[in-house]
Amino acid sequence: MKVKAYLDLMRAPAALTVLGDTAVGAIWAGRPLSGRRLALPLASALLYWSGMVLNDWADRRRDAVERPERPIPSGKVSPGAALSLATGLAAAGVATATVVSGRHGLAAAARIMLCVTAYDVVAKDTAVGPLVMSGCRFFDVMLGAGPGSRAALVPASVIGLHTTAITVLSRSEVTGAERSLPAVVGAMGGAVATSAMVSTAGYRAAPAGVVYLWSFGPGLWRAWQQPSAEVIRAAVRNGIASMIAVQAMLAARSRLTMLALSGLAIGLRLKVSAPKPTEVT
Repeated sequence: MKVKAYLDLMRAPAALTVLGDTAVGAIWAGRPLSGRRLALPLASALLYWSGMVLNDWADRRRDAVERPERPIPSGKVSPGAALSLATGLAAAGVATATVVSGRHGLAAAARIMLCVTAYDVVAKDTAVGPLVMSGCRFFDVMLGAGPGSRAALVPASVIGLHTTAITVLSRSEVTGAERSLPAVVGAMGGAVATSAMVSTAGYRAAPAGVVYLWSFGPGLWRAWQQPSAEVIRAAVRNGIASMIAVQAMLAARSRLTMLALSGLAIGLRLKVSAPKPTEVT
């Protein structure tokens, strides 16, 4: 079915992992998501989906060899249609951010798309690739913070660090890795959790911290024991789902937001770990 092919191309469920970025930025900046600002998570999701589609368009020749089941190499979606979809989603995301936040929204969305395009088309296989990818999430948090967004530099950096860790790990999804890689990524995850807990008064963030440990830790442990491509890929899926737990820790100033994000993190973690896992990579 054509609709399913496009949803698979977008990795539609994975957009759940970006909804909390703008919420965290808003909480730290003291500018709650209310009124028109409630649409900022939608802008994030549209930009995220655009990046996912553009990624598969840029990787279409590689995927024909490594992942022929994906929508473009399998012939379910043409390269031209994929590029048009990526462009349309990007335009919709930038437009939404601009309508909601004016010039700041336009600037923040433009920075996100610059990082997305640079990563997908140029930087993915370079040494700076993980840092470029982390910039996408860094600026997404800043989108939620609004003008004078320096107040959100800490949570944006923490979310950026987790993004870097997952991106580093994802480079071995097809080939597998040495045992040292999951160990390094685990250390980065420890730094993420520590930074999030310390910056938000640890006792408040403790429930979300437990969710983070549960959602990310076991997969990394299995990857350290057996760093094959399949196990690494499962750890990456868990790591992507655990992004929501990072957001929950950083949102601990708002108990309801923290609990909502923690519940969402648990739900997505269960989905990506099912016998037929939800695809988010």
